[in-house]
Amino acid sequence: MAASCAKPRVPDQSILHRDPGDKLWSSALDPHRTPPRFSHPHVHAIPLDYGADEPLVLESADGRATAFAPPEGICGAEVQRVVAEAVAAPLHGPPLSAHVVDGDRVVIAVAGDVPQAEFVVGAVRDSLLRAGISEADVTVLRGPSLGYETGLRKTSQPLIPSAETFDPGVETATAYLAADEAGRPLHLARALVDADVVVAVGEWGWSPVLGGRSIEGELWPTFARAECRRDLLMALARRGRGALADWKGGMQEIAWQLGVCASLRLVRGAGGSLAAARFGLPDEAARQARESAAAWCPEIGPLADVAVASLSDPDGGFGAVAAAVAAATRATRPGGTICVACRSLEPAGVIVERWRQGVPLEGLVHEAVASRDPALVADALLARFFARALDDRRLVLLSDLSEEAVEDLEFGHASSPEVIERLAHRAERLVVLAEADRCLPKDVD
Repeated sequence: MAASCAKPRVPDQSILHRDPGDKLWSSALDPHRTPPRFSHPHVHAIPLDYGADEPLVLESADGRATAFAPPEGICGAEVQRVVAEAVAAPLHGPPLSAHVVDGDRVVIAVAGDVPQAEFVVGAVRDSLLRAGISEADVTVLRGPSLGYETGLRKTSQPLIPSAETFDPGVETATAYLAADEAGRPLHLARALVDADVVVAVGEWGWSPVLGGRSIEGELWPTFARAECRRDLLMALARRGRGALADWKGGMQEIAWQLGVCASLRLVRGAGGSLAAARFGLPDEAARQARESAAAWCPEIGPLADVAVASLSDPDGGFGAVAAAVAAATRATRPGGTICVACRSLEPAGVIVERWRQGVPLEGLVHEAVASRDPALVADALLARFFARALDDRRLVLLSDLSEEAVEDLEFGHASSPEVIERLAHRAERLVVLAEADRCLPKDVD
């Protein structure tokens, strides 16, 4: 849902509470006694859109609740204007027009899912045409998202007119670029290797399950062969965050070998809008985007005993739920309760099911990796993420998944929105996280 179409906020509400020290009073019984005083604590109503027809309305008294809302962004034609300004007048470094000369073959490489993709690409393409590049020499190549941080869930990517889609499973669609430090050949999409100029376009965001920046939005392994994507998936399943050093090294090596000098990094806003666009040399654009993405890192005060979270995609699946849990765990005390509200969930995979039924996780991960089956490895990675994220918190799910399926996973089942609303109302400390699978709360206790 676009930010401009967001549902209106529910106004604050208040109720009356009698002072707890006052006893039942009647003027007929004691005409000389001063009537009891009534306090008027303010109760905040926090609406949380989770994809249903009506939002959750979570009530909490003054000082007991912290709510995070994603940064507001822009959509449509406004995006095209802002991106055009970013590539024409970057904060540091030369504009996009200075990276190209007449006759260059230019590839706009869109790495994974980016917010407002059609308008972003339109602005970059128009800027190249104004710089003297012929339309026939501009190729838009889109690489599929990695999906490792959300359980390899499938998402419907918005259409980008005239874009070609890179298929990592077709080896002939790649070409040799270089060898890594171990002497292994590195293959990348042929269009990128053959281009005179590559304009890298990717999102810069946070990953709660990785505890830091997301690995989405980079040329490698987005535009690598399927085996490279599989190897990174298996390394993450085996070693978790320990595999990130190899990923970072590979990502930097590819950018250097390609000679990428033009990088457009995008920061997502609420509801799939665009919050920021930063252009420049790869390191500089990433640094600026990281600063802009700080809006997705809310500072949480005292840890809550109840956290309520929604997903950026109401139908995101268990991978997105695990990411939301990872974010909420950073804001809740040990032993607290995390409630995730979404719309549609498919049953969990076999690895997640067996882990929740008490089978040791490490053995399951080893078994899945040994099989080299991408679906099993992805499920094992999801189980690892879930185990780390959940820790000793209790998870309650509000979704269309049946009560039996939820309870088989040893999670709590919310039969209606009112169940979540009651939990929130009774909480001593409440945290509400909208689009929690994309935010990275900071504990300031």
